[in-house]
Amino acid sequence: MFTGIIENTGVVTDIISSGNNISFWIESTISDELTIDQSVSHNGVCLTVEEIHHGQHKVTAIQETLQKTNLNHWKKNLVVNLERCLQMNGRLDGHLVQGHVDTIASCIEIVEKGGSWEYLFQFDAKFASLVIEKGSITINGISLTIFDLTKNSFRVAIIPYTFEHTNMQYLSIGDEVNIEFDMIGKYINRLMELK
Repeated sequence: MFTGIIENTGVVTDIISSGNNISFWIESTISDELTIDQSVSHNGVCLTVEEIHHGQHKVTAIQETLQKTNLNHWKKNLVVNLERCLQMNGRLDGHLVQGHVDTIASCIEIVEKGGSWEYLFQFDAKFASLVIEKGSITINGISLTIFDLTKNSFRVAIIPYTFEHTNMQYLSIGDEVNIEFDMIGKYINRLMELK
């Protein structure tokens, strides 16, 4: 379980394909602090640390993960948002995030607002019931608030701190991001579907 408050960023240093799986080596200032078998959010995707070596750690994505996320498009030198799992005695500064990406969305507009930024994202309209105005959403692991919602698009606002300390600063129009919808909303939606 995570909060969507990014702890650090890392850089993809190597990519290894094996069958249907892809492994990634990530270099970061927290890599040496991680432990084998620890869950870490990488751009919103919960992945298990398999190896640690000289300031880098290795994780592997299986086919199910690759089908629902943008990990298939990761390249060397890509900057990745990192968050270690939530400690139950800590504050929940973002919202409850599982690290289980639901789908991807495309960035279709970026507007600089004199020190802050607004990003417009487009997503598959079949997920429309999972988003609400002023609700929470996770984009590449970042807990953000939705506004200007339509059936298949929404905006988020990025403050300078978030811009400087996450990979939002590298995002371009046309880029795909990992999206996790609010967990509580998903449970409510499922209950309504079963009635």
